[in-house]
Amino acid sequence: MRGLTIIASALALAACSGGRGGREEAPEVVVDESWPDLPDSAVFGEPMAVDVDSHGHIFILHRSGHDDTDGEGAETISELTVFMLAANGKLLGKWGADTFAAPHGLSVDEDDKIWITDTGRQQVFRFSHEGSEELVLGERGVAGDDGQHFGGPVDVAFSQGRVLVSDGLSNNRIAVFDRSGNFLEQWGGVTQPRGIAADGERVYVADAGANVRVFSPSGEMQDEIGADRSGKPFAVKPVGSGYILVIEGRDRQDRPGAIGRIYRPDGELERVFDAGVDHRTANSIGQDVAVGRDGSVYLVDSGTGRVVKFELAAAGVADED
Repeated sequence: MRGLTIIASALALAACSGGRGGREEAPEVVVDESWPDLPDSAVFGEPMAVDVDSHGHIFILHRSGHDDTDGEGAETISELTVFMLAANGKLLGKWGADTFAAPHGLSVDEDDKIWITDTGRQQVFRFSHEGSEELVLGERGVAGDDGQHFGGPVDVAFSQGRVLVSDGLSNNRIAVFDRSGNFLEQWGGVTQPRGIAADGERVYVADAGANVRVFSPSGEMQDEIGADRSGKPFAVKPVGSGYILVIEGRDRQDRPGAIGRIYRPDGELERVFDAGVDHRTANSIGQDVAVGRDGSVYLVDSGTGRVVKFELAAAGVADED
């Protein structure tokens, strides 16, 4: 957590030195145009999720060529669907061919295990860092709302030794498991749960139907963040000292976009920024986000098929020139 504490300190300093505080203005982020540095043969297709491991490796999940068929009959994707990149954007490895039908979320746990949700197969997988399958939750192609089935699992988070699954395409719940995959309980209080994340004290759910819902580690609703101003939050990440970063994929009129908001520990808006990465089209959608320990942000724009990098400390700080 030391790296995230440093990030939060940088955010506070940036806000004092020219940021817009809580005012509803949206300066554009400065994207690192040199990142990623991939060979022509490495194409993301339809990127869906991103996360960073303890070594600073960036894992990107994409689903080019996925089958829209629901249920057990969905064909698996023949392409390699998981890319591992170095911090400089160089490709380090690829895996995941012939495994997923409609992969949606990717999360890295404290042991650098890779957890992936698949809304087509109705399952959640755990892989080793190198891509060996270790655990599967759910019954392939069979939807349900009990401890052995999912109804569109979209994301995974980790809190106090447990695995929290945002089960949100048809089930509006958070399903809770131990690290061995045993079902423990489920939480309600959400309408369209998408991204989920946790720090030591709170669990955050990006509820695309409303705002960010804040729970205790035991599942008690504690707060709602952004109800008076947010569009449709798709992703949320703690960035240290109680601050969180929220990415909205659509506004209240259901138009695509990529608006980022940084909230303080008390739930007040610190600043807002425009994370839309391609203004030549109207398809830019902020689907997922990850934050490295050095303060680098990796944003998935599934609408334009890109994953971009920018610096969190500078996001939302308008250029005075």
